[in-house]
Amino acid sequence: MSIKYITDLSKIEWLSEDERKRLERVVEIFPFRANDYYLSLIDPSDPNDPIRKIVIPSEEELVDWGSLDPSDEKSYTKIKGLEHKYPDTVLLLVSQVCGGICRYCFRKRLFLKTGGQVEVLTSEELQQVFSYLREHPEVTDVLLSGGDPLMLSTPKLREIIEGIAEIPHIKVIRIGSKMPAYNPFRILEDDELLKLIEEFSKPNRRIYVITQFNHPRELTETAISALDKLLKAGAILSNQSPILRGINDNPETLRELMLRLEGAGDPPYYFFINRPVLGTRHFSVPIERAYLILEEAKKGLSGLARRVKLAMSHKTGKIEVIGLTNEYLIVRYHRAANPNDHGKVMFLERNPQGLWLEDFKVVKEYSLGELEAKV
Repeated sequence: MSIKYITDLSKIEWLSEDERKRLERVVEIFPFRANDYYLSLIDPSDPNDPIRKIVIPSEEELVDWGSLDPSDEKSYTKIKGLEHKYPDTVLLLVSQVCGGICRYCFRKRLFLKTGGQVEVLTSEELQQVFSYLREHPEVTDVLLSGGDPLMLSTPKLREIIEGIAEIPHIKVIRIGSKMPAYNPFRILEDDELLKLIEEFSKPNRRIYVITQFNHPRELTETAISALDKLLKAGAILSNQSPILRGINDNPETLRELMLRLEGAGDPPYYFFINRPVLGTRHFSVPIERAYLILEEAKKGLSGLARRVKLAMSHKTGKIEVIGLTNEYLIVRYHRAANPNDHGKVMFLERNPQGLWLEDFKVVKEYSLGELEAKV
C-alpha cells in the first residue's frame, strides 16, 4: 500500500478553514507531519478524538511552559548522534524524521531544524560511533532512536546494525519506533527489513523493537499484523508510552491498551510521566494522579502486564514512582546517571498538582549503601 505523508494542514479536508488558519501560528513553530493511514484512524466529528490529539496541532501548544531539552540530553552527547548517560547503554539518534510528529514529542527540537533530512549520521560519522563503542567495553546495550529508525532505508539500517553487531560486547540492539502505529506497512511490505531482523536477532544477541502505542485504537488489525511479522522474524517486542491527558489518562483506556498489547506479544514496558517539554503543558498529568490511574488499570491484568513501570525520564536518571501514602510520594532511581544515586529511594512531600520532580520537596532519602548497611 502506498502511504502518503502530509505536512500541510490544508490537505486535511475535514479541518475547517477557520481551524486551519488558527493553527497556522502553531505549525510555524512546531511542524506538522502525518500520513493518510494514521489520519484515517481519526473520527473527524469528535474534537476530543484521542488519535487527533496525538497528531493534529493545537493552539494549546503556544502556552509558554517547559523547555526543548528537559532531560538535558545535550550534556550526555559524546559525539554526533551518540548519547552515553548510563554505563551499559548508549543511545544513537540515527534519524530526524518520524512517520508522524507526536504533538507531545520530547525531542521536538529535532524537527525544528531538519528541513526534511532523514539521516543524522553519514557513513564516516558512523565509523566514529563504532569506534566509540569498541572503546567502551562496559556498553552492552545500544538503542537506536531519533526521530524514527524505521524511517531510514533498510540498507542504511543494515549498515548501522551490521556495524554494531560486529562488536562482541554488545548483547542487545534496540530499535525505538512508532512506525508500527504510524505506518505498519513499512514493516508489512519490506521483506528485506524482516530478513535483516532475522539475520541479526540471534540467541546470544537479540534485536528488540520498542514500540509506542498510546491508545488502543492504534492497535488496528494492520498494526497487529506488523507486530506479528516482527515477532516471526525473531524480534522481541515491548511497548512504552507516556500517560497523556485527554488520550489515555483513565484506567479503562490504559487497561484495554495493556491487555491488547499483551495479547499481541508486545507487553508494556514503561509508562512515562510527560516530560516538561515546550508546548506540551496540556498533555501533562500530575504524577500522583498518574500513579493512581495506572494502579487502578492493573486490576484484572496478569503479572506480565503488571511489570510495567511508571517513570520520569529526568535529567539525572529514570526515576520510578513506587508508592503513595497520605504523606509521601515515594520514588526510586531505576537508572541513574550518577552511580551514587543507583537505587536511591526518596520520600517526597505530597503535591497533588506536581508534574515533575522539581515540583516536590524531598523530605527523606536513602541511598542504596545506607539501606544495605541496615540489612
